[in-house]
Amino acid sequence: MNSKQSGFTMIELIVVIVILGILAATALPKFVDLTSDAKTASVKGAAGAAGSAVTINYAACAANGFATSTKCISITKCGDVVNLMQTGSTPYGITATANTFMVSDTSGAAGNTSTAAAGQGSTLTCYVSDGGTPSITSAFTLVRSVP
Repeated sequence: MNSKQSGFTMIELIVVIVILGILAATALPKFVDLTSDAKTASVKGAAGAAGSAVTINYAACAANGFATSTKCISITKCGDVVNLMQTGSTPYGITATANTFMVSDTSGAAGNTSTAAAGQGSTLTCYVSDGGTPSITSAFTLVRSVP
């Protein structure tokens, strides 16, 4: 009686394992250096959040006749953006500490710089930096919200 065995031979299994090993070896370098991409994305996200906060603040100020209140925060320079962000829940600050974004009016500069936008509604390019080495920086536009 001839009984037929079913399944894979040892050679077939070895060939499949070798092919999987080659695929893993070629794909691995693409996943090794995702840290820099993640840092860049987080800085761009922080700059986007800061830009949105400035725009929302300007709209609230315009709706309230540009009177400074809880709904209208005075924004005249890049460092003032820190006052718009929710402290404790987002890592914005003026000094370089771990996991803190720095806002300045100079690309790559650390801390709060003092150049102010010229007048109400005027714009200034601000930069968000992660404070790392090398520093990753992304820009957003500040709109001055009070005279």
